[in-house]
Formats: sequence, structure tokens, C-alpha cells
Amino acid sequence: MSRDGVTPPASRRPSRIYPGYVFDLDGTVYLGDALLPGAAETLSAIHRAGSRVVYVTNKPLQTAEDYAQKLTHLGVPATRADVVTSVDALVDYLGREHPTATLLGVAEQSTMDELRGAGFAVTTDPLAAQVVVVSFDRTFDYAKLNAAFRAVRYGGAAIVATNPDPYCPTPDGGLPDCAAMLAAIEACSGGRAEAVVGKPSIHMARTLLGRLGVPAQDVAVIGDRLLTDVAMARSLGMTGILVLTGATRPDSLAGAPVTPDFVIEGLGGLLPDDPGAPQEEPE
Repeated sequence: MSRDGVTPPASRRPSRIYPGYVFDLDGTVYLGDALLPGAAETLSAIHRAGSRVVYVTNKPLQTAEDYAQKLTHLGVPATRADVVTSVDALVDYLGREHPTATLLGVAEQSTMDELRGAGFAVTTDPLAAQVVVVSFDRTFDYAKLNAAFRAVRYGGAAIVATNPDPYCPTPDGGLPDCAAMLAAIEACSGGRAEAVVGKPSIHMARTLLGRLGVPAQDVAVIGDRLLTDVAMARSLGMTGILVLTGATRPDSLAGAPVTPDFVIEGLGGLLPDDPGAPQEEPE
């Protein structure tokens, strides 16, 4: 049964231009190293209309600057301020909840460098850590697991993770992602993450809204996954728009636990046919 017993919407485009837009990246704006059809034209039209735009990703292996450079190279001009990653959400969360904490990282060097750059103290001593930060980490090993175990089990450290993804899709099938490292640490330490800050969490939603500076009811979130992109939109009352160019197929909508406001075939179907027509909200 879908949300509130409502039948999932047929593919149809929104009837308004929103003051703010949040775009998922891979599977929505581009696929691999190529822009998806209609992406450049639609994003250009949104900017001409004066709407604010941010791009969002759970993947913490590249910095926001890296993603901005990729978008620009593909023909969608972007700056670092236009991109929000799960590490940005992590920085915001720690700044609110653990502003003076010393961090122990189960994460790659780039993530820890960003945390240091944001002013956080980082340690390799488990008993000196107040928070264990867990992220997608291709350098994960027994030494890191043991350090996190000691920090949580014997030092009382909290656990905060970047994203809930169990694996990261790759051309050859996939790689274990943040949830795999987090599960190992929770299993041995007996601790539980107090927050997982990436999509679909309310922490990521708040970070995005703060970056946009637009009220939630005036923001559309566009992505290819129901349980991350659309669910995040729902968490703070934003409009959730599912695009069928990535992970979600039309036949998976029936009975889904999350229902999008709109379903579009691709970004070419995002804007209204007549931008000057009266604006209507989805039923």
C-alpha cells in the first residue's frame, strides 16, 4: 500500500516552477561520465527563471569541489557552494551537536581532511575520542575496527555516520559502503549510531534547506530513488519528484512505502509545458 492509500502517480510533469531545487547527481543529472538527456537545457532554464539550485550526493569519497568541477566539465556550470555531500551534512551535524568534540575517524583521508578544515580536532587515540566518525572507507581494516571498538566500548564515544548505503554501485557490481563499516563497529562495540546524516535523514534535509535559503514548501527534490531522495523530501515537507533515469523502474512504484508527488521520465519533463500557466499543487 502506498502513502495514505494513494495510487502512485502516473508519469506527469509538475505544473509550477519552484523557487528552490535539489538535484541528486548520478542517475538524475548524469550517468557515469555523461549528462542525461535534457539535463543541461532544463537546468539552464531553471537558472534563467531565477530559482536557486543545489546538487546533493551521499557519496563521501569526492569533495564538493570535485563534484562541482565534474558538473562544469559536463556543461553544467557549478561551484563548490552549489554541491552538498554527506560530509557537509556531517560537518553541520557535528557543529550543532558536538562542536568541541575530538574525532576518531573510520573514513578515508579526504573526509578527515575536510573535518580538520572545518575546525574539528582529530585523534588516533581511541580513549581521547568523543565521537567516532564512520564513512565509506576503502582503507577499512582491523586496526581501524579495533580503534573504533575501544573508543566506543571503553571510552564512551558516540558514533556518527555519513550515509546509510550498504554498498556503492560500480560498473563491475559494487563496493561495500558506509553501512558495512558501521555494522561491524556496532556489532563489536555494542554501541549504536546516534545519527546517520546523509540522505534520507532530516539532517541532510536541513543542510540543503540552509544552503538554498528557501522555505521547504517552495523546494522540489529530484532524484532516482524513492527511499533516499523522495523520502528526504517528505521529511521536511518538500516536493518529491522521482526521475526514471536511474535506480527506480516504473513497476516498482506499486506498493512502495514512499509515494512521489510527481514521476517524470527524465529531466526534460521537469518543467511545466506553460511556465506562465496558473500554478497548482499536486493532489
